[in-house]
Amino acid sequence: QEHLVQSGGGLVQAGGSLRLSCAPSRRTFNAFAMGWFRQAPERERSFVAAISWGGGTIDYADSVKGRFTVSRDGADNTLYLHMTSLKPEDTAVYYCAAGHGLGPLHHEHEYNYWGQGAQVTVSP
Repeated sequence: QEHLVQSGGGLVQAGGSLRLSCAPSRRTFNAFAMGWFRQAPERERSFVAAISWGGGTIDYADSVKGRFTVSRDGADNTLYLHMTSLKPEDTAVYYCAAGHGLGPLHHEHEYNYWGQGAQVTVSP
């Protein structure tokens, strides 16, 4: 079964930085758009960032613009989310995803494959 394997995350103080990674477990996702979502406690999963299949177009949620950077490694198509100036409200489980199409894709139903999730906790 194809899936995405996440790494990174953890506990950081407000103002700190973290990087999340998302690597395909078997096949490459070079023809897929990819993205990041997050789910805070007792809230629905929400869009964070998305990158087109070629990496040329990137979109961010307003809440993370200027603080988060999404990128993908062309060689093995690993997806990254570099998070800076973290705030307590960024605390959530973060999920990577890959979907058919050029992208960027902004909605959960547009994605076909998901990572297992990574906890990010930002203390005040």
